[in-house]
Amino acid sequence: MDQGRCPFEKAILGAQCACELATRFSVAEQMGVNCRSGIARNNCTTLLALMRNRARFALKVTATSESLPFGKEMKVMIGGLIGLQGLLAPEPDAGRVGNIHALVREAQEKYGSLEALPYQEIVKSVTAYQARRRGHVPPRP
Repeated sequence: MDQGRCPFEKAILGAQCACELATRFSVAEQMGVNCRSGIARNNCTTLLALMRNRARFALKVTATSESLPFGKEMKVMIGGLIGLQGLLAPEPDAGRVGNIHALVREAQEKYGSLEALPYQEIVKSVTAYQARRRGHVPPRP
């Protein structure tokens, strides 16, 4: 079993995404997520790097070498995955990604490669994503 840190660890720990290959662990008081597949982890790493790169201008981050602040990183991760999910299977309540691995695999099958994804549409979802506020209950319709 080839385990390493999941690139979407923050999104999984934030309970807005899940993955069939994710294994949670804790060391002392710190939580983490490992991926059980090296190939899947490489695909997710590639996807996240491409989403970060394509979203930098929209997020007003010009330096390509600097890492993103936490809030913008979460927008890229969760907003990007939700946007990708919306392209593949539009659902009315798509605020959560149930299986990152299946989503990435489906995207590769549909578009041929991760580089060929319609990032202009995914970036719209990244910029529209609003993080949940702690202790905030959304108003009922």
